[in-house]
Amino acid sequence: MDGTARIRAGRWTEKDKVAALIADALHPDPLAAWLVPEATHRRRVLTEVAAIWVEHAMFYGDTYVTDDLNAAAVGFHRYRSIPPPANYRSRLTDAAGDHAERFEILDGLLSARRPTEPHYHLAILAVAPAAQRQGVGTAMLAHHRDRINRVDLPSWTETTGECQDVYTRYGYTPREAIRLPAGPVLTPMRRTPTSGPAPLDTVSAAGSSQARGLGV
Repeated sequence: MDGTARIRAGRWTEKDKVAALIADALHPDPLAAWLVPEATHRRRVLTEVAAIWVEHAMFYGDTYVTDDLNAAAVGFHRYRSIPPPANYRSRLTDAAGDHAERFEILDGLLSARRPTEPHYHLAILAVAPAAQRQGVGTAMLAHHRDRINRVDLPSWTETTGECQDVYTRYGYTPREAIRLPAGPVLTPMRRTPTSGPAPLDTVSAAGSSQARGLGV
């Protein structure tokens, strides 16, 4: 990770750039192809749907970014029930068109598996393709771990298979996998807060395109 990069809270004026970053990171992932099979429309749809959730996190969670906007973590404070995004159904239809049903399927499957205990939901961790494999993702995970430990809350996330190992090194344990209909497998993971030592390996596969969900 570039030593000059600094992790900070995202700004309202950056929400569209964060949405574009998420779309770029997710675009090559099998989940993106399942959500939007038509490659010509995929990036636009992913960007517009991501924008809904980034905006929602500004009200009911938080967004952290690197100063260069090469990485972002989007999460929700699920200490209590929170509403869906305002006018979500109509906004999703406007953003995704004929693909909206797949986003709704994903929403439903993820929501059904999410715990009812108070927790922090790390919904999206995205690293720009050009910045991957440079330790940026693990730096974001370390920052997230330290924040959540301070408030003594469990954390919940959903991962693709290739990212499970690095999340395990940061204290997450896998739960029963979620298989999308005729699509990829997502693995929910839970982390118990701890004040233990940081993982030894801080430059690894967490630089992948891990921008899970867009149904959070």
